[in-house]
Amino acid sequence: MKDLLKINCFDIQETMIIVGSCLESMQPKAYKQLEQISTSIYDVCLEKEHLNMVVTKIIGMIARGKIKKMIFATVDKSPHCIQLHYIIKELENAIDISNIEITNYVAVDNKLIEIPLEVISLSKNLSKLKEKI
Repeated sequence: MKDLLKINCFDIQETMIIVGSCLESMQPKAYKQLEQISTSIYDVCLEKEHLNMVVTKIIGMIARGKIKKMIFATVDKSPHCIQLHYIIKELENAIDISNIEITNYVAVDNKLIEIPLEVISLSKNLSKLKEKI
């Protein structure tokens, strides 16, 4: 696993997995599932780094034109890690990512659970979420 903010923007592959830095230690079996998808795994801690720095770094990586698939994975219930899933909307606002397949997972009980973009979007809108419940 490589530190997302310390790697060179050219050091990328077609499939890129970005995880919360605590995922491997907190949910090791779920992390192993990700390793089977790609060994191109980058970690970041959003308790330590600001979301905008991470977004800017990823834009630089995408601009190199090699990335075809991105996976975001975090532990569930973390108020910091959830921001990692919000990066997709920030990327969409900044650049065209329509040619990149994006998947989001949270790890629960050492299993990866796919989270649809609609759920991520709804989690940022508490008034709409309130209407749904």
